[in-house]
Amino acid sequence: MSSRRDFIKKTAIAGAGISVVPNMSFGSIYGKGDTKLRLAFIGVGLRGTNHLNNALQRKDVEITAICDVDPERIKIAVKKIEDAGFKKPKLFGNSDHDYRNLLELKEVDAVVIATPWLWHTRMAVDAMKAGKYTGLEVSAANTLEECWDLVNTHEATGSHLMILENVNYRRDILAVLNMVKQNVFGELVHFRCGYQHDLREVKFNNGKQPYGGGVEFGDNAISEAKWRTWHSVLRNGDTYPTHGAGPIAVMCDINRGNRFVSLTSNATKAIGLHNYIVKHGGEDHPNAKVKFKQGDVITTTIETAKGETIIVTHDCNLPRPYSLGFRVQGANGLWENDGDRIYIEGKSEPHRWDSDKEWLRKYDHPLWKKYGEHATGAGHGGMDFFVLNAFVESAKQNIAPPLDAYDAAAWSAITPLSEASIENNGEPQDFPDFTRGMWVRRQPYNWIKDTY
Repeated sequence: MSSRRDFIKKTAIAGAGISVVPNMSFGSIYGKGDTKLRLAFIGVGLRGTNHLNNALQRKDVEITAICDVDPERIKIAVKKIEDAGFKKPKLFGNSDHDYRNLLELKEVDAVVIATPWLWHTRMAVDAMKAGKYTGLEVSAANTLEECWDLVNTHEATGSHLMILENVNYRRDILAVLNMVKQNVFGELVHFRCGYQHDLREVKFNNGKQPYGGGVEFGDNAISEAKWRTWHSVLRNGDTYPTHGAGPIAVMCDINRGNRFVSLTSNATKAIGLHNYIVKHGGEDHPNAKVKFKQGDVITTTIETAKGETIIVTHDCNLPRPYSLGFRVQGANGLWENDGDRIYIEGKSEPHRWDSDKEWLRKYDHPLWKKYGEHATGAGHGGMDFFVLNAFVESAKQNIAPPLDAYDAAAWSAITPLSEASIENNGEPQDFPDFTRGMWVRRQPYNWIKDTY
């Protein structure tokens, strides 16, 4: 690998052109060749450890450093690394900002950031400034200022950033994307998506077990309940939009011939988390007095430059089965993953749904056909393998990733814009154009061509 100085120089020269006509990478040289990516992890909690587990399965990655302020998580990560036959990495975590010392290491080419949300942008900005190829967990940013920070830093340094949105690699999503690109649905008109996931047992615990252990959050809790629940206390907006919006954005070429133009958002009342506390902790529990700001169901409608609409739903505080609620609708038909059903005019029996099973098998994405066996056991149905694979291969070749800084900014901007719309009684909010007009010229990735 090049030195950091050479790395920065190389990427800075290439950066402007890449932002217009991006390269693609799906894993063309998985596990092959002599090139090894020297990879570091900032944050080795549950999500970071999942990425670490997948990285340890590769022959083309060397784990050179890890950082976490929780010494127990460091111990777990080190054991996994050494059990896999790798040498012990350099360790950081003496303070909240010790990650900056990790970023100074010459033996780190790329970093995966999987920390609490409020640290995502500042860590990613520091990583790009240090010349590191940066993988950032979702959501990437909390404010519009942070969204611009990601874009501006990428453009100023030439360092690449990939938003690690794993749902973009879910098998049914890639099959439907294949159908979209082959015009099965005809001209696209409307989409639905979201994050509909009962997280009450994630947002509260008693500090003794990860999930389902009580009604504590903040300092009295562990894992995500230490930090995630505070967002529900203090913010009223869609705080986790990218699992739904990311795949849909790729289908309708956002930032690459299309863009988000505006949104409106509305929120219901907030009763779900309070009811959970009362049920499991009693009316006299101190947390029963907490006033939660986040509405239990938040509905956002986005308009695009090409005239499509996208409904995004955030529903995490009430009892319900898991669903991302995808719907892809065009002039010739539609697919809905709730019900696993599809209708294509001229192919389906008139006015009757087909099961999507045969359709998804027919249009199974080449990625899954070729690498599906590698994804077994990788997490989240295998899609975690593909998102890390795309990141590693892009970083090894130092090319623009499939999901870049502009995507991270546009998708994450849904959060602050939804907050502003709800605060103003559903008033429309304009999306910034993070590409500064270049969305008109930027070409979509070829997600179908068999180049891997």
